[in-house]
Amino acid sequence: MKVLLAALNAKFIHSSLALRYLRAAAEGEFDVLLREFTIKDDPLRVLSEVVGDRPEVVGFSCYIWNVVETLKIVRLLKKVSPATRVVLGGPEVSYDTWEWMEKWPEVDAIVIGEGEATFLELLRAWRDGGDLGEIAGLAFREGDRVKIAPRRGWIEPLDAIPSPYRGHLEELDNRIVYFEASRGCPFHCQFCLSSIDDAVRYFSLQRVKEDLARLIDYGVSQIKFVDRTFNLKKDYALELFQFLARYPGRTVFQFEITADILRREIVEFLAAEAPPGRFRFEIGVQSTNEETNRLIRRIQRFDRLAGTVRRLRESGRVVQHLDLIAGLPREDYRSFRKTFDDVYALEPDELQLGFLKLLRGTGLRARAAEFGYVYMDEPPYEVLANDVLPYEDVRRIKRVEDMVDKYWNSHWMDHTLRYLRAWEFSSAFDLYQELGDYWDRQGYGTLGYQPEDLFLRMRDFLRDKGLRRPMVAEDLLKIDYLLTRRVRPRSPWWVPTLDKGGVLGWARRLAERPEILGPEFARLELGETALLKHAVLEWVSFDASAWIQDRQLAGVGDPHLAVVVYPPGGQEFPGSVSKWKGRPMLFVAAQMNAEDAADTHR
Repeated sequence: MKVLLAALNAKFIHSSLALRYLRAAAEGEFDVLLREFTIKDDPLRVLSEVVGDRPEVVGFSCYIWNVVETLKIVRLLKKVSPATRVVLGGPEVSYDTWEWMEKWPEVDAIVIGEGEATFLELLRAWRDGGDLGEIAGLAFREGDRVKIAPRRGWIEPLDAIPSPYRGHLEELDNRIVYFEASRGCPFHCQFCLSSIDDAVRYFSLQRVKEDLARLIDYGVSQIKFVDRTFNLKKDYALELFQFLARYPGRTVFQFEITADILRREIVEFLAAEAPPGRFRFEIGVQSTNEETNRLIRRIQRFDRLAGTVRRLRESGRVVQHLDLIAGLPREDYRSFRKTFDDVYALEPDELQLGFLKLLRGTGLRARAAEFGYVYMDEPPYEVLANDVLPYEDVRRIKRVEDMVDKYWNSHWMDHTLRYLRAWEFSSAFDLYQELGDYWDRQGYGTLGYQPEDLFLRMRDFLRDKGLRRPMVAEDLLKIDYLLTRRVRPRSPWWVPTLDKGGVLGWARRLAERPEILGPEFARLELGETALLKHAVLEWVSFDASAWIQDRQLAGVGDPHLAVVVYPPGGQEFPGSVSKWKGRPMLFVAAQMNAEDAADTHR
C-alpha cells in the first residue's frame, strides 16, 4: 500500500518533524513517500503533485497555521480521487475531533494525540481489512457514523519510537531541522496545549547524541529543539549542552528555556564555554503581572529570570529571544506597558510581542466567557479584545509590535535606541508606541522600505517629536548607519558635515598625525589614500565613542571628529592589521586643539 505524507509548512526552510516520525514508524512495512509544500503554494499545484504520486492513503499534519490550507487540499483531493483515503493528525485536530469529522466528510480518519503507534495500526487495518474500532487514539467513520476510540496511553520508553533522522538527510538541505529530546511539560499554563500533557518523558542521551551527531556531521545549518522546557532536567540538559558545545561543527541550536529555573552550573558553563552564537534561547516571559500569572497558573520568578538573562547577555555567547503575550487575563494596556518595559530593560537580542490565541483544548478557551474574550472563529483564534483590553488598545499594541520588530530586532540602530530610552523617553514602550503611531499617521505601513528608509523615518519622527538633544540623536543615527554597513557607503542619506576639501584635508592630517584618534587608530598605519578609500569622516556633536563603549554622554555641544574605517576585504593595510576582515571600526577625537576645532566645515 502506497502512503503519502504531505506537509504544508509555513515557509520553505521549515521541515515537518511529525511526518518524519510517522514515516520512520511505517516505512518498514509500507511504501511511504514524504512531500513538503508551503501554505503559500498554489493549491492546484499541490493537488497535482499529490495525485501524481498515486497514493492510496494521504496523511496531513494540522496546526493552527496550516489547517485552513490543508483542508482546501483535502477537499480538492476527494473531488478528483474519491477512493484515496485521507487521515489527519496534529494538535489542531486532536481536540474537538468530533466537530472536525462532522464538518469535513472528506476526512476518513483522525489520529488523536501521539501518533506513531496509532498511525501504523491504522495502515495495517486498512491494508488487512482489520477493525478500526480496536485502535486506540483514532477517530474514524463506520458507515455514516463517526466513532472516536479512547485516547492511547503514552509511548514508553520513547526510544521505542524509530528515529526520524536515520536516513533521508538530503531532504534537510537548506532547512531548519526540528528535534526533540523529550515530550511533555510539567507546567500548566492555561494558554498552552502542552499543559495537558504533563507526563514528561525523555529519549535516552545515547540516542539523542547519536542523532545529533549524525545531523551535525551531515552539515545541517540549524537544529531547533521543540522540547517545551529543555532545561527541566538539570543533569540531562547540562550533558547535552556540553556535548553540543564541544562537538565540532557549525550547526546552530535553538532551545525553549525556562530561565528562572536554569541552574547556576548550566549558566556558568554557557557563559564560559559556549561557542559564541552556537546556542539560541527562546525564553517565554509572557507577563510580569502577578495576578495575570496566577490566573493562567504560571509560576515565574522574574527576578531570577532577569538575573539569568543578564548573565548570559554579559557573556556575549548565547543569543536570547524573549517572548511576551498581549491579551492575557487582567493584563490591560497599562499593565502590558509595564511588562514590556520590565523585559525590554533586559535588552534581549530579540523581543517578540505575540497576541493571545485561544487554542482548542486549552483552559483559557474553556474560560473565554469569564474574561470577556472576543476572538477569531477560525484559526489561529487570535484574541481581538477582552474585558480589560478593548480592540483599540490591541490595535495600538500591534503598532508597537511592528516597530520593535523593524527597529530593535533588526539591530540597525541599537546605539540610537539606547540613547532615546535613556535620555529622551521615560518608557521604552512609549518610544515604540509613539513611533508606531507616527508611522500610522504617515501611511508608512502600506509602503515597502529599505534599511535607509528606517533611518530616515526615525529621523523625521524625532524631528516631529522634538527632543532635548536633537543633534545627539541625529549624530547617533549616522554612526549607527555607518557601523551597520558592510562596505563604505558612497552616498549617505544625510548632507555630509565635511565637504570634499575638508575630507581631503583631514585625511592628510590624520595620515601625518594619527595619534589625534588614539593609539589603536595609529596602529592601523593608514595613509591618506587608504583613508579616502576606506573611511568616512564626519563631525559629531558629542563624544560618540564614550556613549558606544560605556553609555556615557560626554562632550555634548563640542565638535568631535568621528572616523569610521571599513575592512578592506582582500586588500592589505600596510600596518599591523594587514588583511583585516571584520566590522567597521569607529574612532573619535575626544579632544581637539584650537586649530583642529576651527576647521569643522559645519
